[in-house]
Amino acid sequence: MKIKVLIVDDSALIRSVMSEIISSQPDMEVVGVAPDPLVARELIKQTNPDVLTLDVEMPKMDGLDFLEKLMRLRPMPVVMVSSLTERGSEITMRALELGAVDFVTKPKISIQSGMREYTELISDKIRAASKARIKPRTVTAEKASGALPALRNPLTSSEKLIIIGASTGGTEAIREFLMQMPSDCPGILIAQHMPEGFTTSFARRLDTLCKISVREAAGDERVLPGHAYIAPGHSHLLLARSGANYVTRIEQTDPVNRHRPSVDVLFRSAAQAAGKNAVGVILTGMGKDGAAGMLEMKTAGAYNFAQDEASCVVFGMPREAIAMGGTHEVGPLNALPGMVLGYLATHGSRALRV
Repeated sequence: MKIKVLIVDDSALIRSVMSEIISSQPDMEVVGVAPDPLVARELIKQTNPDVLTLDVEMPKMDGLDFLEKLMRLRPMPVVMVSSLTERGSEITMRALELGAVDFVTKPKISIQSGMREYTELISDKIRAASKARIKPRTVTAEKASGALPALRNPLTSSEKLIIIGASTGGTEAIREFLMQMPSDCPGILIAQHMPEGFTTSFARRLDTLCKISVREAAGDERVLPGHAYIAPGHSHLLLARSGANYVTRIEQTDPVNRHRPSVDVLFRSAAQAAGKNAVGVILTGMGKDGAAGMLEMKTAGAYNFAQDEASCVVFGMPREAIAMGGTHEVGPLNALPGMVLGYLATHGSRALRV
């Protein structure tokens, strides 16, 4: 059974190139193309697609308005097609909050040649989206997610660290996790698969929502309690030691598992620099990035958590980490912050003696 894809974009060129990319895959077929959301609405009824690709900026009806109505009335996997601009990244972040599974970016250079170079990336994202768990979204549910109870951890220390990795569905999972973190939580390092330009908007958005300070990692900064550092989209993020302090390191070395930033790179650096003072968390995501690194963290004495299948958008990365034996506990997303802080409160003082 082929994955049925509906393409919605006001650019005839993008519609053509996307159609060519999708039709070239043996497991996919284009069931329709639409220049705007009004045409798309009728085509959805006619073709019943498995995945929708949607331009973030559309005529006749704003792409976000269309997405919000779609996820409320007819929830389905949506992959956004975004421009590499500040406005494009801000809109894309909002689209992910509204329920889009993932996004791809239009290349800066020749669109036709650039999009063809993205064939593998686009195809992978559509495949992941076709398997994603899509839940109906309501205004009530969105408001409730911002009113989660605060959790306190009295044994926080600059020696303790939380290390997080995620991919498909991860922006919302990270948001939900960080919004439950108290202002005195241990320092947090995050690798989320995301292209350059979007991590800045992502960090800025989280900083306005969370009790903790959230920023895009710049490198060579001290890792502080109550702060989260997100890997920039163009680089790997690593944890390192500088004297008695932990610091961030940024490297533009080759992609690992086809990703930069890579979760494996972050997890391996945490294993080496922090050992048993680190707590690993692997969230929803496609593929296996992070599984080997999480096992290295466990071997070095870290304690690791994985998001469970039922609450993941895509269970790939947690499944691989669990199968490889790198995790200690598995739990639903809404319970993971409490599980992590509970572990730190119980084991914090003992870990600090090493």
